[in-house]
Amino acid sequence: MALTPSNMLPLGTKAPSFNLKNTIDDTYVSLESAKGMNGTIIMFICNHCPFVKHVNTELSQLAKDYSSKGITCIAISSNDVENYPEDAPDKMKQNAIDNDFIFPYLYDDTQSVAKAYDAACTPDFYVFDSDLKLVYRGQLDSSRPGNEIPVTGEDLRTAIDAVLNNNAISTIQKPSIGCNIKWK
Repeated sequence: MALTPSNMLPLGTKAPSFNLKNTIDDTYVSLESAKGMNGTIIMFICNHCPFVKHVNTELSQLAKDYSSKGITCIAISSNDVENYPEDAPDKMKQNAIDNDFIFPYLYDDTQSVAKAYDAACTPDFYVFDSDLKLVYRGQLDSSRPGNEIPVTGEDLRTAIDAVLNNNAISTIQKPSIGCNIKWK
């Protein structure tokens, strides 16, 4: 289990567009069609990563807590499924069902979306405001597998709440830590 930090895309960056297949219902989802009225969270996750498995319940709950507030969550997996078959689209669908994901779980077959976001690890989180400008990129919270810190989503929730309340978000943000994206 390699520890890879986020690359920390510059704040203010406009969210790169995409149009990817949603593994849950086989439809295509674009950033423009799925973005939230008040903000959008882009999460790079996958099925096999122990760091993602550690936070799946919180990701599901976070999406439920904020969907009625105009915040949309979108999950993307960009891993090489030839070498990591557990991350294949059919298994992504089952993972979404098992974890009660209410958000799209998109497959980035070409890995071009991960590259556009400069994503490095799973999980990797990006919060965009209503204008799709990056206001937060970093960790969900300080919990990691085995460190005995409860999963709360504190860092990500603080950023989302600031977006909703039109408050400034600190530019001092801790990178997410997880497994590296499995590049082809």
